[in-house]
Amino acid sequence: MRASASVGAEKCEGWRPAWRAGTCLVPEDGWWAMAAMEAGPVPATLAQEDAARDASEAAGAGPEAPLLPAGNRLSLHLHPGGCRRLLRLCAQQAPQLLEVDFLQLSGHEDPQLLEAALARLPWSLPRLRSLVLKGGQRREALGACLRGSLATLPASLSSLARLAHLDLSFNSLETLPACVPQMCGLDALLLSRNCLSELPAALGALPALTFLAVTHNRLRTLPPALGALSSLQRLDLSGNLLEALPPEIGGLGSLAELNLASNRLQSLPSSLAGLRALRLFILHSNLLASVPASLARLPLLTRLDLRDNQLRDVPPELLDAPFVHLQGNPLGRPPPDPPSPPGPPVVPEMPRLLLTSDRDSFAVTPQGCSVTLACGVRLQFPAGATAAPMTIRYRLWLPEPRLVPLGPHDALLSGVLELQPHGVAFQQEVGLWLLFVPPRARRCREVVVRTLSDNSWSDLETHLEEETPKRLWAHCQVPHFSWFLVVSRPVSDACLVPPEGTLLCSSGHAGVRVTFPAGATEEPRHVRMQVVRVGSRELPALLGEPEAASSPLLCLSQSGPSSFLRPVTIQLPLPPGVTGLSLDRARLHLLHRAAPAAAWDDITAQVALELTHLYARFQVTRFSWYWLWYTTKACVGSLARKAWERLRLYRVNLIALQRRRDPEQVLLQCLPRNKVDATLRRLLERYRGPEPSDTVEMFEGEKFFAAFERGIDIDADRPDCVEGRLCFVFYSHLKNLKEVYVTTALDRRARAVRGQVSFYRGEVPEVVPEEAEAARQKRGPAALWMATLPIKLPRLQGCEGPTREPGLSLAPLNLGDAETGFLTQSNLLNVAGRLGPDWPAVALHLGLPYRELQRIRHEFRDDLDGQIRHMLFSWAERQAGQPGAVGRLVQALEQSDRRDVAEEVRAVLELGRRKYQEGIRHTSLAPGNLTSPDRLPSPSPEPAQA
Repeated sequence: MRASASVGAEKCEGWRPAWRAGTCLVPEDGWWAMAAMEAGPVPATLAQEDAARDASEAAGAGPEAPLLPAGNRLSLHLHPGGCRRLLRLCAQQAPQLLEVDFLQLSGHEDPQLLEAALARLPWSLPRLRSLVLKGGQRREALGACLRGSLATLPASLSSLARLAHLDLSFNSLETLPACVPQMCGLDALLLSRNCLSELPAALGALPALTFLAVTHNRLRTLPPALGALSSLQRLDLSGNLLEALPPEIGGLGSLAELNLASNRLQSLPSSLAGLRALRLFILHSNLLASVPASLARLPLLTRLDLRDNQLRDVPPELLDAPFVHLQGNPLGRPPPDPPSPPGPPVVPEMPRLLLTSDRDSFAVTPQGCSVTLACGVRLQFPAGATAAPMTIRYRLWLPEPRLVPLGPHDALLSGVLELQPHGVAFQQEVGLWLLFVPPRARRCREVVVRTLSDNSWSDLETHLEEETPKRLWAHCQVPHFSWFLVVSRPVSDACLVPPEGTLLCSSGHAGVRVTFPAGATEEPRHVRMQVVRVGSRELPALLGEPEAASSPLLCLSQSGPSSFLRPVTIQLPLPPGVTGLSLDRARLHLLHRAAPAAAWDDITAQVALELTHLYARFQVTRFSWYWLWYTTKACVGSLARKAWERLRLYRVNLIALQRRRDPEQVLLQCLPRNKVDATLRRLLERYRGPEPSDTVEMFEGEKFFAAFERGIDIDADRPDCVEGRLCFVFYSHLKNLKEVYVTTALDRRARAVRGQVSFYRGEVPEVVPEEAEAARQKRGPAALWMATLPIKLPRLQGCEGPTREPGLSLAPLNLGDAETGFLTQSNLLNVAGRLGPDWPAVALHLGLPYRELQRIRHEFRDDLDGQIRHMLFSWAERQAGQPGAVGRLVQALEQSDRRDVAEEVRAVLELGRRKYQEGIRHTSLAPGNLTSPDRLPSPSPEPAQA
C-alpha cells in the first residue's frame, strides 16, 4: 500500500521526494518491501498477544510481516498497528532504520503502544529529521475529523539531535510536552487543532525555529518569551481566544507572515512596528477597535487583512494604502449608545464565517450568521431564518446568454451567483450583498439585483452601498435562494392603477407622464414605465440631417388584460430644439413598437396629437414602446428600426498580445473604444503585439469567437473551446478577456512560425431585432468576420521544448478529487512549463520554507526547468490525498501575479467537473438539488416589461 506524506512534511529541510533520482522504486515494487525476517524480542505488553503471529513471521509466511523503509522514509500512519510494526523493526535492529529521516505514525494508536514506540526512536532512528504524529485520519458519523489520543511525549525524544520538523496536529494535547522546548534543532513545529490553553515560556529557547502553527486551540494569552524566537519567519495563531498580544512580539525581527485571524483581539501593541521583515499580516474576524498607524510604515508589508472587525476609524496612512483590506468594518458610523444598566440580557454576537476559495458550502443554524464568500459576496442570516441546521452551497458562474436575462437596454454588471438549495423559503429574509462593476452611464439608470423566482426572472428592491468609488455593493433581501446577478437598466417607475384612476410620472424625465382616467380598469392593475435617453448626435448622424431630433424612448407595460376600458393619456416632451409654436407638423412623427416585434410603425395619422409649447399628448388603450421624431424623411419606420438598433450597439476594438517572456501565452480582449489606449499603456510593460483591430460594433450579450490559424493551435483542452475556436460573450462592463497558451505542429527549430488569430461573430441576443440577424446572413460568411491579428512564435534556440532530466522519475499522481476536478501529472508539467523565473514566489506562497528553495536552487543550479519541476512535484506529492490542495495552488499563483496560469488551472478543473457531472447524469446518479444551466427557463426578451 502506498503511503502519502503529511502536509507538514514540507517544513523539513532534509526531506526528499520519493520520485527523485536514486530513491524512486519501480511501480511494481511499491513504496514498501515486504520482508520475511525472524522476529526479535518485543516489549512484554505485546509478547503474549503476538506470539503466534511472530512465529508465523519467523517462518517467512506471515501476512503482516514488518515493513522495511524504502529509501529514507517510513510512513506507518495508514497501516493498522503501525506502532507494533515499528517496534518489531526496532527489536530486529534493521540496518535500514539507520537511514530513515522521515517517520509518520497515526495519533489514533493505543497510547501505551505509541509511547513505547516513541521511546525507542533516539536509539533506533538516530538520523530522524521529520516526525509526524497527526490525528485526523478517522472521522465521526457526520464526517468531522476526530482528534488523536496523543496527550504527551516521552522525555527521551529530546535526544533526537537532528530532528528539524515535528507535527503534532489533530491530537489531544492540553499542555506542551516538556521535551519539545529541548529540541534545539527544531525548524518547524505544528500544534494545530489540539486543546492547548497556554504555551510555556521555555518555547522561546528554540533558536532554529522558523515556523510555528498553533491554530484552533484554546490560547488566551501568549508568553513574553515568544519574542525571543529570533529566527521565526511564519507564525500562525488563528482560531484561538487571544484578547491581547505581549509587547515582546515586536522583537520577532525575522517574521515574514503573522496570522491572528478569528481571535478576540481588541487592540494591537505599538511594538509591532519592529516587525521590519513582515510581508503578510492577517487580522480578520477579531474585535479590533483601533490599529496603530505605524503598520503603514512596515517596509515589506504587502497585505494587511483587517476585514470583519469593529473599526470605525483608521489612520489615513492605512485608509489609502492599496494593501489594506477593510471590508466588513463599520467605518464612519457613530458608536452605538452604551446600554443603560440594568437592561435586558446581552444578545450574543452573531457568528461570522469567512470562506476560503477551496470551500463551496457552509452550515447555517437557527442562531444565524454572517458569511463572506471567497468571491466577495456577503450573506447575513438573521436569527431564526432557519428552523433547523441547513447546509448552503454556492457557485459563481461565468455569464452567458442562457444565464443572463437582459432587456433591450440593460447591461450586465456582475457574474452569476447560484445559491442552493433552490426554492427553500426562509422564515426571515436573508441579506445579500453582491459586488458589481460601476456603470459608466448613471443618468436615468438604476442598478438592481435580478433573480429567478417561480420560473421567471424578476428584479428585487436594491440598495447601493459604496465602500470606495470603485468598490460598490448591491444589497437586497431575498426570501429564498436561486440565481442572482446585478444589472443596470433604465429607471423603472411603477404604480398600482385603481378603478378611480391615477397619475404616473417618470422620476428620470419630469416631462414624461401617463394619466389614467376613472374607469380605465375594473380591477387594480400594476403598470410599469421605463424611459431611455437618446443621444442628441445619434439621429442626425444616422439620417444625415442636422435638424433631425427625437424624444426619449418610452416603454410602458402592465399586468392583467392587454387593453384599458378607457383611453389613457400619454405625455412626451417634444424633441430638443423644437417647440409647439414653431414646429412643422408634417415633420413630426409618432412611432410605435409592439413587443416582441422589431418593427416600428408610424401611427401619427391614427392618433390625435395635442401639442403645447413643450409637450405632445396623445391617447392609447394598449401599452407598448413610443418614440417621437422630428425629421424631413417621409418613411421613418425602417429608419427607426436602424436607430433603435444603433442605440444598443457598442463600438469596440479587439487586441491580441503575447507575453514578452513567454510568447506562447496570448492575451485576447475586447475593449470599448475609449479604453483601448489606457489598457495598452498598462499591458505593454509585460506584453507586446500588433495594433488593435479596427472598430467593430457589438450588442450586449453577443457571442463571438477567436480562431487561431496558419499553423497555431490552442495548447490545452478548455471548456470554452469548441472545435478549436475560443468562445466569448461580449458584456460591455465586464473585462471580456482570456489568456490562452498556443502551440504549433510546425518545426520551430528552423524558423519562427507566423500565424494569426481571427475573430468571428456568433449568435446575437434574443432581444436583437430579427432584421439585424437577417442582414448578416444576407451578406454571407464575410459578415461574420470581424478582424484578424498576427501572432508570431519565435524560433527555438537549439532545443525541442521542455524535456525531463535523465534521472528524473515522476511518480503518477492526481491532485484533487473527482467532484472538484483533478490535476494530473501532465497538467502539472504544463503549469511547470509556464512559471519561469516566477517559481520562487509561487513556492513561498505554497508554504515551502526559504531553506528548501535554496537547496533546490543549489541542486539544480544550471537547470531552471529542473528547479521548477522539482519544487512543484515535491509539493504536489506531499499534498496527495489532502483536501483543498488545488485551491491552495490557484491561490498561490494569484498571489504571485500569475493569474494567467491560475485561470488555466481553473479551466482544466471546470472541464473535469463537467465531464464528471455528465458521467453522473448518464448513469442516473445525479442528485436532485444540482441545477444545470441547461435546465433554466429561457430568458425573457424584455424582462423589465414582464
